[in-house]
Amino acid sequence: MMRTLDVDGRKLSAWVSGESLDPSRKTLVFIHGSAGDHTNWIYQYSVLKDRFQVVALELPGHGRSEGPGEQSVDACVEWVRKMIAALGVARPILIGHSLGAAISLTFAVRHGSLLTGIVPVGSGARMPVNPALLEGLKTNPGPIYEMAVKFSFTKANRERFGKIMVESMSRVDPMIFHGDLTACDRLDLTETAGSIRVPTLVVCGDDDKMTPPSLSEFLRDTIPGAKLAHIPGAGHFAMMENPEAFNQAILEFTESL
Repeated sequence: MMRTLDVDGRKLSAWVSGESLDPSRKTLVFIHGSAGDHTNWIYQYSVLKDRFQVVALELPGHGRSEGPGEQSVDACVEWVRKMIAALGVARPILIGHSLGAAISLTFAVRHGSLLTGIVPVGSGARMPVNPALLEGLKTNPGPIYEMAVKFSFTKANRERFGKIMVESMSRVDPMIFHGDLTACDRLDLTETAGSIRVPTLVVCGDDDKMTPPSLSEFLRDTIPGAKLAHIPGAGHFAMMENPEAFNQAILEFTESL
């Protein structure tokens, strides 16, 4: 069910798996990526909601959440922190995709004591963005959506997900999308990722062209005790392209905590 939260004068939205949240239960908090919303995680809800409490946040300016969006990961981290507090969630496991992964990693660097663990999906310590994407969103966003789909999904999955994702991205103000990508482009955790002290499962599609597996391998090698799950047959949207393998990795990691 959808919940509306009043946070700093804004109405922000989150999908939650029940009418109330029990602070004593393990809670998975999902954070979407650039131009995303809570529907990016629909293949996870049915499998995980019976074992854990599940929350899927919508960042300001995305989905049903109000606001102009942000242009830095640090600003997004503070919104996530406030949304979690408003929901009454204690020490969640943050599962973030792309921009959401950058948020989960940065949250762990800054507020690790508030977490049980993190699962960054399709990420890196740095996530540089092609300048042509940023410029195109200002002038002619349509082709940028098509380009994003091409690089986000494996060739085998583009026909299945391409139209859906273009429609989803088109619902977001292009300048909010631009802000999301700007936040990713400015990310640099190369010197601080090693300070993360919460259990970490790094996840990547084995055919991810947006954030190649080498970036996830760097995180695994840099974050103490981190584990890495390669999702076969998946590109940047591993949670959609191979949900069975993705969900199994999440289940095993979460049940180990």
